[in-house]
Amino acid sequence: MKRAAGAEPRAPSTRDAILEAAERRFAERGFAAVSVREIAGDAGLRNQASLYHHFRDKRALYEAVLAHGLEPILRLLAESAAAPGGGDYGEAFVDRLVVYLAEHPNLPRLIQRAAIEDRRYLPSALPGLLEPLYEQGLRVLGDRGGPWQRAELPHLATALYLLIFGYFGSAALFETVTHEDPLSPAAVARQRRFLRTALARLLAAAPEATPPGATPPRRARPRATSRSG
Repeated sequence: MKRAAGAEPRAPSTRDAILEAAERRFAERGFAAVSVREIAGDAGLRNQASLYHHFRDKRALYEAVLAHGLEPILRLLAESAAAPGGGDYGEAFVDRLVVYLAEHPNLPRLIQRAAIEDRRYLPSALPGLLEPLYEQGLRVLGDRGGPWQRAELPHLATALYLLIFGYFGSAALFETVTHEDPLSPAAVARQRRFLRTALARLLAAAPEATPPGATPPRRARPRATSRSG
């Protein structure tokens, strides 16, 4: 809904401020290395006791941060699955996803940490959030068709995840190598164009394959044009 002209933008709630501060801290240093006191300070709270009015404990806060970041993506994917396929390869969904990740660049790093190091402390936090996203993604890829067999779809889903989320999760590395801010509007716009092309090529129907052992058909050579003297 558009804001009425002259209306002041809505100030983020205390809960939103805590979630944003926690997402940044957890993405930078992981669950074990971040204290509730630090998050409370970043969120502008007078003391950490105020944080416990919104979240039962540190684990509940961590799980809420993950859900806060992933649930909008699940909604985007559900909308994409409900849309008619036609000639679309999912570009609209991926385009909206890249815009969302550009606004929440800490989320991919947070997922990386949760999957690798934080599972020692939170063995049940991430699967419950990611599995519906993964399963829905496989259904969308299966419905879109393309050259991939069903057994190959998990590999395709992994590759697409790395193409999309890996760009933001490795932003610091890209900046070191390219000496350019990968989160700048120009760089994000190039990434969106690249992903549209990559999706079209990955999901386009494959040309008919030559059976094993068969000789590929030879192209007919163009006939020479005779010249009359």
